[in-house]
Amino acid sequence: MFLSFCSRKFIIVFSFIISILAGSSYAQNNQSADRIIAKIGKSRIILQSDLEQNFGQYKAENPNISDSIKCTLLQEMIFQKLLAEQADRDSVVVSEEEVDANMEQRIRYYISMAGSQERLEEQMGRTVYQMKEDNREMIKEMMIADQMKGQILKSVKITPVEVRKYFEQIPSDSLPYFPASVELGQIVIDPPASPEMDNYARTKLEDIRKQVKEEGKSFETMAGIYSIDPGSKDQGGDLGWVQHGQMVPEFEKAGFKLQVGEISPIVKTEFGYHIIQLVARQGDKVHLRHILVRAERTSSDYKSTMVKLDSVRSELISGKITFQLAVGKYSTEKSSKMTGGMLTDQRTGNSRLQIKDLDPAMVLAIDSLTSGSFSQPQIFTNPQTGDKACRIVYLKSKNEPHKANLVDDYSNIQEVALKSKQIQKQNEWLQEKLPSFYLKIDKEYQSCPELAPWMTVMNTK
Repeated sequence: MFLSFCSRKFIIVFSFIISILAGSSYAQNNQSADRIIAKIGKSRIILQSDLEQNFGQYKAENPNISDSIKCTLLQEMIFQKLLAEQADRDSVVVSEEEVDANMEQRIRYYISMAGSQERLEEQMGRTVYQMKEDNREMIKEMMIADQMKGQILKSVKITPVEVRKYFEQIPSDSLPYFPASVELGQIVIDPPASPEMDNYARTKLEDIRKQVKEEGKSFETMAGIYSIDPGSKDQGGDLGWVQHGQMVPEFEKAGFKLQVGEISPIVKTEFGYHIIQLVARQGDKVHLRHILVRAERTSSDYKSTMVKLDSVRSELISGKITFQLAVGKYSTEKSSKMTGGMLTDQRTGNSRLQIKDLDPAMVLAIDSLTSGSFSQPQIFTNPQTGDKACRIVYLKSKNEPHKANLVDDYSNIQEVALKSKQIQKQNEWLQEKLPSFYLKIDKEYQSCPELAPWMTVMNTK
């Protein structure tokens, strides 16, 4: 096969932060040893250090893996370059604004993982600006390659008949065993703050705004002191460049109509109260800062919400209301309402979740439940906001560890069958396009089994 490992997308899209660490470390210690190991198209190259840093990340996740995996990694890296090269031919582009937004999102994520911007910069030995500049072209090429790949695969669909045929072709003794899994839903209610606490939060933010506008206090300093947004607090409230559709409507409307340097009136969203400052404007994107203040919830607020959820649970058990209707009527979590309250795997969109991947609080909540039953109301930490909220958990179904079958595992089998069909499509595309590309691979890697079909094409050119 031309591509035997395409489903492992994380190998191509390797971690931004690991690439910086591994790349800088390798470059500093092996400058004289670095060399070009592959040339693709007009000007694209892969260095030995590129492969080593990719291998370093993979080995960190799979300590027992052997060096032979480098052949597969190199195959994937070359494939990404080929996609980018074809994108150039087909005029497939991503805008600088899209690249900016992608990098801002990544940086905010890694800052939240590190705990603060200062800690991230200390760990990396580089400023956030340097990290962005060092990796901008890599991220841009990755995004272009992804778009090209999307165009190649956009017509690939899978039918139920094809799923069944794929499954029936698997020898019985080769069928995988699936671990215990569940289908879960939840009704989440964020306790409303008391009028007194809500008014206190708003008054507090009005005072902060006054100190910035009238007393000349630094917006960034005040954000660092008072904002409760963990993703921007340590960056002086900086949200980076924002495009339409990235923020909740109330926030976006207020932010986009500001003049450079202007500070908005207080804006209320589902997250709390904000004041927003426009740092810069460039076309249809804006660079924003904000300070977020949220009304504190008291024990009384949580107690009232738990009583309400207990009443909702009684309605569910008696059959007075269905789970989906209860989600629409009572849940304050917008993302849950879009899925009828059901939880999905963020990576695959699959509604069946492996128990081993659930957080401990959720595992405890469903431990004594049977299929079709509802948990007692509970207080939990909402991962979307970082605040405590209240919920009822619905266990729709539970599967014990078992050998794969079409009844219990259709969605998983469908996903694998689709990936197989996509790989076939990619191979067909490569067979058609590869002869038209310039491709040169270092002799050390020409013996890689994964690259053998490519070498055959190269040798016939």
